[in-house]
Amino acid sequence: MTQETLHETFVALLRDTYDAEKQLVKALPKLAKAADNEELVEAIRNHLAETEAQVTRLEEVFGIVGAPAKGKACKGMKGLLEEGNEAIQEEDKGELRDLAMIAGAQKVEHYEIAAYGTLRTLAEQLDLSDAVELLQQTEDEEKAADSKLTEIAMTIYESASDAEEDEEDEEEDEEQPARTTAVKSRGEGGKTRTAR
Repeated sequence: MTQETLHETFVALLRDTYDAEKQLVKALPKLAKAADNEELVEAIRNHLAETEAQVTRLEEVFGIVGAPAKGKACKGMKGLLEEGNEAIQEEDKGELRDLAMIAGAQKVEHYEIAAYGTLRTLAEQLDLSDAVELLQQTEDEEKAADSKLTEIAMTIYESASDAEEDEEDEEEDEEQPARTTAVKSRGEGGKTRTAR
């Protein structure tokens, strides 16, 4: 394997990743509108700003390797975004839709983490230290975004669990007076019964 072959592979993957990020820039505003949880909405909006910076960073990497900044259709990202859109269409706005969106978004993050890890490794092999630094920065951001999505999902799960427990407690409270009344009414006629 020659350096020239490695360079061609690097540029091809760079173009694929560039297109992936551009697709994401278009998709994220729609996701933010579809989300219900405020923390999720904010995370998506923050990641949009980050993604726009990542596109600029990729353009810098193109400059470092002396290739024009142009994308090559990324079918992987297209498929992941289509899958995420299906989840939005299938669920009503609320916790389930938010959790489905998080699952889809995390698939995207994992895809990007893999792409940037590979790009960074190729850049290391090509002794492109400036590109390595830029790619590592983006890879770190993608990992942080993935962790943030996990945190938000856990918050939603806990909130749903707490709401379910409150609902069960309310049902028990509603049933309790009815049982007490029934016991007291049977106790008329000289016999005293107490509610348990």
